[in-house]
Amino acid sequence: MTNPTFDFDLFVIGGGSGGVRAARMAAQRGARVALAEVLGTDGLGGTCVNVGCIPKKLYSYAAHYGEGFEESHGFGWEGEKPTLNWSTLKANRAKEITRLNGVYGNLLRGSGVTVFDAFARITGPHGIALATLNADGSAGHQAFTAKHILIATGGTPHVPHFVGREHAITSNDIFDLEPFPQRLLVVGGGYIASEFASIFNGLGSKVTQLYRGEQILRGFDDEIRHFVAGEMRKAGVDLRLNADVVDIRKTADGLRVECEGGGVVMADAVLYATGRVPNVKDLGLEAVGVAQGAQGEVVVDAHYRTNVPSIFAVGDVTNRVQLTPVALGEAMVVVDQLFGPAAGKPPRDMSYEFIPTAVFTHPSIGTVGLSEQAAREKFGAITIFRSEFKALKHTLSGSTERTLMKLVVDTASDRVVGLHMVGAEAGEIVQGFAVAMKAGATKAVFDSTIGIHPTAAEEFVTMRDAVKS
Repeated sequence: MTNPTFDFDLFVIGGGSGGVRAARMAAQRGARVALAEVLGTDGLGGTCVNVGCIPKKLYSYAAHYGEGFEESHGFGWEGEKPTLNWSTLKANRAKEITRLNGVYGNLLRGSGVTVFDAFARITGPHGIALATLNADGSAGHQAFTAKHILIATGGTPHVPHFVGREHAITSNDIFDLEPFPQRLLVVGGGYIASEFASIFNGLGSKVTQLYRGEQILRGFDDEIRHFVAGEMRKAGVDLRLNADVVDIRKTADGLRVECEGGGVVMADAVLYATGRVPNVKDLGLEAVGVAQGAQGEVVVDAHYRTNVPSIFAVGDVTNRVQLTPVALGEAMVVVDQLFGPAAGKPPRDMSYEFIPTAVFTHPSIGTVGLSEQAAREKFGAITIFRSEFKALKHTLSGSTERTLMKLVVDTASDRVVGLHMVGAEAGEIVQGFAVAMKAGATKAVFDSTIGIHPTAAEEFVTMRDAVKS
């Protein structure tokens, strides 16, 4: 399996979820593996662990406690609402992230992976140059060869050019803001923007969200989009659609944000979450001739191989489906392809059908499969089942939050091809249904399944009346 002609059998560039998984699994197959990641600012784990999924979910939990204290009064709990200690939250989050960085490092080194704290640049089909910072501050340089190179450098937030751009922050900066922003302006309508708008609203900020489109969360089911936007507004987010920023100016009273049409928003911080771009700067792709797309993404085939046969890419850097579990799945396909599957297991493949997704707005979204619009385009005749209700918890909590559940069924085959939910713990609920849908479950199978009572999840197996067209 190993090839003495090269220093390594696999050299992974990027220490995020996909890169770490590929490096670790390849090493366990007996390959000589190296991984390069600049560890000076963030540790191993990439965006997800350091400035993405994990800290975002922790802050979402923190925000829910605020509304939880208010809702507890309906259940007989008395006393004053506690106040948020922002410094404690930040410190505890940082401690947990550092622990996870260590876990990733131990997993890699325990598998026999050589880890370099360095910036890597591809110098040829089998060549990698590393730039390191020595203890005395001088620059160090190393060069290696590898039979295979895997690019797993992920993505990075993109802020468009406009007057006052330097006053905006991105999702990389939001977790350690100081002081806590009493007034937060969020620009964008995707899941990152919508999640942070909900989270900081729950933490106590006065949040305004601007989106230049007609509705947030483009790409999701239209009914889900409109429903969650309404719930976010009820919770206190000042959501303004068909709105965009002209400029940002710093004043004695904070950041003055002029909007299209002449409106002005005053804020202590302005979070731009208007998109991410592949992280390919200075990787040397152009010099080696690796094909790239319009946004710089690495172009790969169905097996994640670039047009340079020895170079592969997985995860957000390919700008396909930007989800951590997808990067993990793609990494395993590459490892099985190059070094063989695990003993007794067939080679992995990667399907992009029925990928479950959660959006941690308040309330959260869980979705798997096709939206109503996409299903109509694909199948023609579809049947919709829908249920909207106040969750049992809120019959006493005093909250006006409502839950929406929706099934999209291909009429001809009776197969459930779309399942969508807005409500508490939507991601936890939808994950299990994703397994059923991946297995081809029909509406008849859903109908014959016994529900767990009383839960919100049981609603998915008790919907009997189709929505009339």
